[in-house]
Amino acid sequence: MPGSPPDLTLRPWGEDDLWVLRAQNTPEALVHLGGPEPDDAVIDRHRRYVELTSTGRMYVIEDGGEVAGSIGYWEKEWDGQTVFETGWHVLPHAQGRGIATRAAVQIARIAAATGTHRELHAFPPVTNVASIGVCRKAGFTLRRECDFEYPEGSWLRCQDWWLPLTS
Repeated sequence: MPGSPPDLTLRPWGEDDLWVLRAQNTPEALVHLGGPEPDDAVIDRHRRYVELTSTGRMYVIEDGGEVAGSIGYWEKEWDGQTVFETGWHVLPHAQGRGIATRAAVQIARIAAATGTHRELHAFPPVTNVASIGVCRKAGFTLRRECDFEYPEGSWLRCQDWWLPLTS
């Protein structure tokens, strides 16, 4: 169909995807999350992404066959219950095309299909207008502002956006 966006697919994170995390690990890309991590931390994150299979999953976002970023969901204890949390990162060359919104809609469907938890949350920093817009456009509802630890030992002022999961 003319004018329609390219196919967006979520491919499970694999051993060969470390380069995606390295491409995302820049001062500009991580301005809202405290800046880049040392390479050993990036390698540790990659290992966790590869091994995350029973309590969530990480994916590479491909837009029209081109790697555009990453997204995933994982378990988190929040407000006295276990929920799924999601987060995404779109590479600079792919930003501004609605990729994160389309990927967030897909990840919600995937998380809902597990039948494991009833809620999906996203915690964008209050300064990250683009991610807040993704939450809104993907159908999440703003619950409140909160303090959120990310990375471990660093606290950010975030918004708690949530989406009920139904399969």
